[in-house]
Amino acid sequence: MEKAIEVKGLRKSFKDTEVLKGVDFEVKRGEIYALLGSNGAGKTTIVRILTTLLKQDGGTAVVNGFDVASRPENVRRAISLTGQFAAVDEVLTGRENLIMIAKLRHLDHPRQVADDLLKRFGLTDAADRKPSTYSGGMRRRLDIALSLVGKPQIIFLDEPTTGLDPEARIETWKIVKELADGGTTVFLTTQYLEEAEQLADRIAILHEGMIIAGGTLAELKKLFPKAKVEYVEKQPTLEEIFLAIIGKKEAM
Repeated sequence: MEKAIEVKGLRKSFKDTEVLKGVDFEVKRGEIYALLGSNGAGKTTIVRILTTLLKQDGGTAVVNGFDVASRPENVRRAISLTGQFAAVDEVLTGRENLIMIAKLRHLDHPRQVADDLLKRFGLTDAADRKPSTYSGGMRRRLDIALSLVGKPQIIFLDEPTTGLDPEARIETWKIVKELADGGTTVFLTTQYLEEAEQLADRIAILHEGMIIAGGTLAELKKLFPKAKVEYVEKQPTLEEIFLAIIGKKEAM
């Protein structure tokens, strides 16, 4: 399968702190790839480099076939980014937010683009209200809708459910699955183990600036000690796998 993202030996330091220590991974086109790690592991730094917002100190990163350092304009045309907090204009209405982005992307019929996305994300009834009146889940839906203006091939979601209640989190998961089903490549960072378990085709565990394990959930389960069989064989959760892998790494 064609690669949407390819990262080799990625390094980044801030002052005397080395945040990324030679990160390697690949993301296949059309999959949901979850980067799992604790706060401070370097997840957001990787996203900022891949979305051309930050320059790496070493290594290479190729997104949609273009090097992020030498061809940032080409990368930006193919991607969209949704950060940890909804980046919506509070003065404009939901519809006006979408129309503004459609115009900035020089799309034909921006109002129609806005109406189509409002309908897709169940926001038609709230279209003429300001986002300050929206619930957390509605704001996140609008934020992701804004990211999809222009139909980007790759969407980066940096901890998209941070601060959301369980209902809004599940709602966001549904949207992410629909994006992947429609052929969009989704690069997701999260510290919620259940989120990675529910959504990802493949998972990478980032710990202290390095990828220490990666693969499908089934492949990661093989790294966990064999289940003790009593009456029922208990399968390890992703949380147990994550803690076991981190523990092994720190013991080395």
